[in-house]
Amino acid sequence: MSEEIQKLRIDKWLWAARFFKTRSLAVDAIEAGRVMVNGMRVKVAKAVGSGDRLEIRIGRYQFDVDVLGISGKRGPASEAQKLYHESDESRERRALLAEQLRAERPAFRGRPTKRDRRLIEEFRRGR
Repeated sequence: MSEEIQKLRIDKWLWAARFFKTRSLAVDAIEAGRVMVNGMRVKVAKAVGSGDRLEIRIGRYQFDVDVLGISGKRGPASEAQKLYHESDESRERRALLAEQLRAERPAFRGRPTKRDRRLIEEFRRGR
């Protein structure tokens, strides 16, 4: 790493690490308080460096990551994953939430068939 890239704006880092598709989405998340650095709410221009701990909420999911590297360029996902380390507890929590969300999904997908429609009508009538 060169001397000039010891720290980087948090919105650029989140974009380069592929947590958000665009920097403007990263900015919106930071301003809404969904990104915390070392347990504190930050502004968009906050510089992050190696050793910082980030808590990132995207929808219902929460990522707890430690910053390992800095990159101002958005590269392939394999390179982006080298910029941070996600805690095991965070991974387990997200896997559990994903499983719960899959279980909550309705059984019907797309346009209901005639049989599905009849089952829906029976359910509505309380049979």
